[in-house]
Amino acid sequence: MGLSVGIVGLPNVGKSTIFNALTREQNAEAANYPFCTIEPNKAVVPVPDFRLAKLAEIAGSQKILPATVDFVDIAGLVKGASQGEGLGNKFLTNIRETDAILQVVRCFDDGNVVHVDGSIDPVRDIEIIEAELIIADFQMMENRLSRVKKAARTDKAMAAAMPTFEALLKHLGEGNMAYKFVEKDSEKGRLIFKESQFLTDKKVIYCCNVDEDGLGEDNDYVKAVKAYAAERDSDVVKICAKMEEDLNGMSDEERVEFLKEYGVKESGLDQIVHTGYRTLGLISYLTQGPKETRAWTIHQGDTAPKAAGVIHSDFERGFIRAQVMAYSDFVENGGELACREKGLLRTEGKEYVVKDGDVIEFLFNV
Repeated sequence: MGLSVGIVGLPNVGKSTIFNALTREQNAEAANYPFCTIEPNKAVVPVPDFRLAKLAEIAGSQKILPATVDFVDIAGLVKGASQGEGLGNKFLTNIRETDAILQVVRCFDDGNVVHVDGSIDPVRDIEIIEAELIIADFQMMENRLSRVKKAARTDKAMAAAMPTFEALLKHLGEGNMAYKFVEKDSEKGRLIFKESQFLTDKKVIYCCNVDEDGLGEDNDYVKAVKAYAAERDSDVVKICAKMEEDLNGMSDEERVEFLKEYGVKESGLDQIVHTGYRTLGLISYLTQGPKETRAWTIHQGDTAPKAAGVIHSDFERGFIRAQVMAYSDFVENGGELACREKGLLRTEGKEYVVKDGDVIEFLFNV
C-alpha cells in the first residue's frame, strides 16, 4: 500500500507548478492561463526518509527502495464544473481514486498572474471547490438511487438501509459534506459508505501557495485558510511554488542550504508527505539485508501479521513470528548481530503492534 494524493484547486492557482516541483520533473505544463492541465498528470514520488541510507550502509545493501506517494494533478475546477462549466467534472473520477486531497489555494497578490475569479480570496476558492465536490457526490448518489431501490426488493440489508440512503441524499442536497453525515458510523451508514467513494469524505490538506515574502510570518490569506481548516479539523501546509521550482536540479546539500536562506525547515514535498502520513494515520517499518533496504507503509495500529501482509499476502496467512529491532538500536550498535548479542532483537507474536521505524524480519509458513 502507499499514499495517493490528488492535487485540486481552481485554475491558475499553482497546482501544476507545485506538482512539477514536488516530482522534480516537468511533467505538467505550467502556464499563466486557465485550464492548462487538460489530462490528469500522475507521478510516483519516493518518500523522503533519512533512515534508509544509514540502514543500507550498515547492512551493506545493494539498493534502497523507499516508500512511495502517488501524486495526481487534476485539471482546475471552476464554479459550475459539475454542470459542465470549464472542463466539467471529467476529472472527478481521478479524485475518487485517491486517499487524500491536497487543495491548493492562492495566498499571494500578483497583478501579473491571472485569477479566474478576478480577485484573491482563498476561503471563497475553497468553498467553490467543495461545493462542486458536494454536487458531484449528490449526483453519484442520485444516479445510484434507482439501482439501490431495485436491489432493496430482494436484499434485506439494503432494504433496511434505504431510509439512511435517502437521508444521506437529502444531507448532500442541502450542501453538506459526506463526512458530516450523522449516521456515517452506524451499521447502515457503513454499508453505504463502503460501497461509495465520496469526494467529500476524503481527508483534505489545504496547501497555501504563497510568494517568497509569505514564507515567514503568515499573511492574512494564510491566517484565513488556517482558521477555516481548524473548523474542519484539517491540516494546512504553506508552500512557495516558485521557490520549490528553484529547488529542482539541486543536490540534497544545496537544497538544505537554499531552504535555510528562507528560514524553511522542510521542502514542500517533505511537508506534504509528512502531513499526509499524519492525516491518514500512516507509518513506515523497515527491512534490511544484503540485497536491499526498504520502507513499507502501513496504518498506525497494525499488528505484525497485518504489516507482513503488505510484503505479500502469504506472509500474513502463514505468519509465525517477527524479529524486531528499533531503528535507533540498530544504528547505535552497528547492525543486527550486535543487537542480537545485547538482547535488543526481540521476538514478537501476532498481537504485536508495529511501531514507526521498526526494523523487522518476518518468519512464516508457506
